[in-house]
Amino acid sequence: SRLKKQSRLIQSKMDFLNFSWIDYTLFVLMFCLSLAVGMYYGCCSQQQNTTEEYLLGGKKMKIFPVAMSLVASTLSGLSLLSLPAEIYLHGTLYMLIAFSPILMAFSVNYIYLPVFWKLQVTTIFEYLEIRFDRSLRTIASSLFTLTNLIYLPVVIYAPSLAFNQVTGFNLHVIAVVMSLICIFYTTIGGLKAVVWTDALQLSVTLCTLGCVLIMGTISVGGLGFIWEKAEISDRIEFFNFNPDPTIRNTFWTVLIGTTFMWISFVGTNPATAQRFLAVSSLRDARKVLVIFVVLTVITKLICCFSGLIIYARYYDCDPLSIGQVEKVDQILPYYVLDVATKVPGLSGLFVAGLFSTALSTLSTYLNSLSGIVYNDFIKSFLPSKIAEDKASTFMKIITAVIGLMSVGMIFVVEKLGTLIELIGTLTGATVGPILGAFTMGMLFPFANTKGTLTGVLSSLSFMTIVVVKYQINVWNGSIKYPSKPLHTYGCNETLFNENQTISSVGGNTSDEVFLLFRISVHYYILVGVILSLIIGLSVSWFTKSKETSLVDPDTLNPLVHRFLSESNLRTRSKLLQKELQIHRISDINKNNKEEMNSLKTDNDKLLDK
Repeated sequence: SRLKKQSRLIQSKMDFLNFSWIDYTLFVLMFCLSLAVGMYYGCCSQQQNTTEEYLLGGKKMKIFPVAMSLVASTLSGLSLLSLPAEIYLHGTLYMLIAFSPILMAFSVNYIYLPVFWKLQVTTIFEYLEIRFDRSLRTIASSLFTLTNLIYLPVVIYAPSLAFNQVTGFNLHVIAVVMSLICIFYTTIGGLKAVVWTDALQLSVTLCTLGCVLIMGTISVGGLGFIWEKAEISDRIEFFNFNPDPTIRNTFWTVLIGTTFMWISFVGTNPATAQRFLAVSSLRDARKVLVIFVVLTVITKLICCFSGLIIYARYYDCDPLSIGQVEKVDQILPYYVLDVATKVPGLSGLFVAGLFSTALSTLSTYLNSLSGIVYNDFIKSFLPSKIAEDKASTFMKIITAVIGLMSVGMIFVVEKLGTLIELIGTLTGATVGPILGAFTMGMLFPFANTKGTLTGVLSSLSFMTIVVVKYQINVWNGSIKYPSKPLHTYGCNETLFNENQTISSVGGNTSDEVFLLFRISVHYYILVGVILSLIIGLSVSWFTKSKETSLVDPDTLNPLVHRFLSESNLRTRSKLLQKELQIHRISDINKNNKEEMNSLKTDNDKLLDK
């Protein structure tokens, strides 16, 4: 009878929080606009037949929409759901993620962006082939493709979880429907459709977040009340300088770890670097970076502060402890519906914005993956004329196939751990080694193919073992992270007044787990980069020769040019000239051969006649 009573109480509360017809109308309207944008660029706008037009928008994209598209892909449903939940459970230390993009901007602006812009590559993995050889490009492309086949279902799952919370709709059904909408406009519209839908969706999301933030602050009694409740529960914590790498959140783990996460995401990620190459000049690309950093800092702070507002509202009656939400990642949509009931349509816009940011991430990566799969795995097997004339057709097919595969993977994602830790375990094993390879190539002229390949593979193997062991220990309960206290003494229902104790989610990590497998997930990318650099540079140093020491200056960062010898530059210049002559002769021979075949065919027709 107690369980039945609890079920009735929870169900009545959820009925109170459900969508109205206005919410549904605005939700549907938002996605109809996204479809309209995709159809316009796919059917009514200028045709996108070439790789450059489909992937880079003809390199004529506007600065502000591109910057907004970048922000939308970072402000995914994962951020909107997991950041408030993180602050709600573990306090404000993770709020430092809002400031690490500033450190990232200096690295990207001075190290990676000038090189990519100089080479004018279609996908940034082409750099690895130019600097080293084809094998490294293939490895990087394979890792990126494999990682995102796992990551994209997480992106879809997060907002579907929220929609399930507020409407009761089947999680899997809504995930499939929304994904198909995204796949459609991404497939037919290319980068132009992706950028403009992202800009539209982000505008709505930011406006809705701002309204919810203001309403939430007023509803709980103002900023002073929010800060007071957070301090009482020991949630205000910024300067925990404990150097222990196994602690989940400290000043060092969050600031350093997330800085390397941002560098890998913005500097050496094909999906984001593609945006910087879609504008008309390096100066415009740098403006995109500045706008991106400013908007990202603002949006991350809003998301994090929302966690404190939510705690101030439920400090004495935690919805997670009493079963009104099944997972902590559902706490934000639950809160939004709770405070926004007096404003018709606000809940619908919020959930639409939540889905929109998730779909912007999905569309970004689908567009990028189509280019990588086509250029790195398919194009070389096609005749040159067909490869260029039919490029957009092939990439549209690839986009649709990868999108459908991601939809199928949703059923696996929900069986794994919390969203932030899941993202860390997915990206930590692969992103770090690849970031190390780019860094070696741009900053160390003596780095060669053998050394870089050894470094990447060694780092990848090591980090895969660490990630797998970590996830196993999470599954069996050996690794647990205690949360800040959660209370239920203020719940109004008679049932919950029986239990007025303070609850705490999780426990302590067992000391029996080996130190290496207890390291904070925030450090995974950093460790992968360090291992890749140490091993790669060591092997390169002991295997260097005169040939491997000749490096194309365009593949090095401009700051490194001063350290190159003049003989190196002259010799490399001569080699490049000879290679160019060889390619020209090869093209001439190829054209001559085609002309000879054409003449022979005409001659045969004349003889037959």
